[in-house]
Parts: sequence; structure tokens; C-alpha cells
Amino acid sequence: MHNDVAQVLGELRQDHKNMARLLNLLERESNRLYDDGEPDIELMRDVMHYMTIYPDAVHHPKEDRIYAELKNVRPELTSGFSRITVDHQSIAEQGMKLRNDLSLIEAGAMLKRNTVVADALRYVNTLRSHMQWEELDLFRRVDSMIRDGHKLLDTSELPNASDPVFGPGVEKRFGRLFKRITAEF
Repeated sequence: MHNDVAQVLGELRQDHKNMARLLNLLERESNRLYDDGEPDIELMRDVMHYMTIYPDAVHHPKEDRIYAELKNVRPELTSGFSRITVDHQSIAEQGMKLRNDLSLIEAGAMLKRNTVVADALRYVNTLRSHMQWEELDLFRRVDSMIRDGHKLLDTSELPNASDPVFGPGVEKRFGRLFKRITAEF
């Protein structure tokens, strides 16, 4: 595990690009559901499975650690950032709700389309807004910390897991999702 702040920040930025691709897929399938079309529920479930096991379990803890480092090294740069942990918790809760909705549909349960669409679009919009805030504010402040000479980060408590879709090897569980992503982008 590395301890270079710039490297971790670069990984976080790449994660955001990858998550944006998945949010686009999720939004498209949600729109199909809204339009009484035939959405790919399995694809939506695969996206949400990924989102709840990688971003929620690996990506967000890295961001929380970067924020803690910034607060420790440059506390004057952290004004207004107390929301980051709350946002991450809210995103995780919304993600699990949507994942559960999709699992129920696949199991044959009757759920109102509008409920699932609302849950999906709430999740997509919340996560997009959060990532945009991080890119435009948090990450720029961390860049400032790096420019000021702070290079090291204690990553000993961070999850040490590679990305199961966009990492060095695609986990078998995500093979179908990976094929869809590479075919569409």
C-alpha cells in the first residue's frame, strides 16, 4: 500500500470517472423503467452491487482519510467539510435501498416502477452532486496541501482492495458488467 497523497488523489479521481460511467448506465436503465420500457434490471443490480462493495467500502474511506489528513495538516482548508462523512453515509444508505429494490424485483416481488425510478434517480443525482463537490472543492484543497509540500499519508488503516471492475483484473462476478461498459464506452 502506498502512502503518497498525490497518488491516492489520482486514484480517487479515476474512481470518479469510472463511477460516472456506471451512473450513466443506471440512469439510462432507470429512464427505460420510467418510460414503461424493458430496463436491464440485472445490469442495474450489477451496477449497484459494485457501487455498494467498492465505492462505499473502499473509495469513500479513502476520501475520509484524505479529509482527515487535510484537517490535520491544513485545518484552515477544511471549513465546511464536516458534511463529507454524512454524505458518504447517506450515499451508502441510498445505494443499499436501491440494491434491495432491484433484488426484490429480480426475486419476483411487485414494486411500483415509480418507487424504483425515484430511488435510482435520487441515488444517481446525490452521488453525481457529491462527486462534483469533491472534484471542485475538496480535491482542489488537497492539491493545495500537496503544492505546499505535504506528500505523505498514513494509509495503514485504509481498505486494501483493488477495484473489482476497473482494477487490474475483473472479478468473475462482474464480467457481464465489464463487457457492457467496454461495449458502450
